Amino acid sequence: MFTGIDSVAGPALWLITVGALLALLVVDFTLTRRPHEVALGEAVRWSLFYIALPLAFTGFVWLRFGSQHGIEYLAGYVVEKSLSVDNLFVFMLLLTAFAVPAELQQRVLLYGIVGALVLRAVFIALGAAALARFDWAFLLFGLILVVSAVRILRAAGSERQSTVDVDRLRSVRLLRRLVPVTADYQGPRLLGRIDGRRALTPFAVVVFAVLTTDVVFAVDSVPAVYGITGDPYLVFVTNAFALLGLRALYFVLHSMLARLVHLNYGLALILGFIGAKLTLHWAHLQWPGVPEVPTLASLGVIVLILAGTIASSLHAARDRHPQRLP
Repeated sequence: MFTGIDSVAGPALWLITVGALLALLVVDFTLTRRPHEVALGEAVRWSLFYIALPLAFTGFVWLRFGSQHGIEYLAGYVVEKSLSVDNLFVFMLLLTAFAVPAELQQRVLLYGIVGALVLRAVFIALGAAALARFDWAFLLFGLILVVSAVRILRAAGSERQSTVDVDRLRSVRLLRRLVPVTADYQGPRLLGRIDGRRALTPFAVVVFAVLTTDVVFAVDSVPAVYGITGDPYLVFVTNAFALLGLRALYFVLHSMLARLVHLNYGLALILGFIGAKLTLHWAHLQWPGVPEVPTLASLGVIVLILAGTIASSLHAARDRHPQRLP
């Protein structure tokens, strides 16, 4: 599973990858420069592109670095993509709570994605350094995932929260204490004026709220993919590909997210499984006789959990709203 902290990618591939990522972000910013409400057809086309791209990249990793790394990359991408769907649910609650105009929603999501990419890059670098120096970092990451799984499972035991009280968010309360906020949105502008003084717009406040949630998601996400592969390059590209398509995927899944009523149960199982896998790897380093979970078996378990989660969620939604579903 872990073959060392050195990346399979050399400096040239890192530079090409980061350059391609920046180019895609520039395209996204260009597309959202003119505020407009996203049509379903537009969202579907971009979602298909951002799903086809990482799947095609699987072939590149497989041919360039071998089947083991190909399986690790694919398993890591599936994990990150499934966790990103939960991100979308929180983004939906925030956009609704802040009453973000439809034409501005994709720009808020794009700022959130950029913030998440930066945070993931920092966490990935820190995680790589820790895993390279300390065996107990595997145990720590495993415990973090198990705790996260328990937290998600407890939340899944109650009715999923459908609203957010903006005034109770600590990040928002702190920001409003420090800086005045205008009453109305002023397009995608982050700054406005109150009585001649500079002030933040509600758009800036919702962007700040989204960025603070990115920190929480990064704490779960990075250890989860390090439970699949110890290669920092594969960890980075799986996170990047999972995040890049979120803007378009949000508008495709917006009406369907509420139907994934068992999503938290599935995510809790996945995080708990990967946490146990990391713990076993730490134990294997201490006592070589302790078995490890093969990456291919991990991919199979993750896919089965996701398939079961989707099937049970749709079945439960059909029972709740039979007139809305075929």
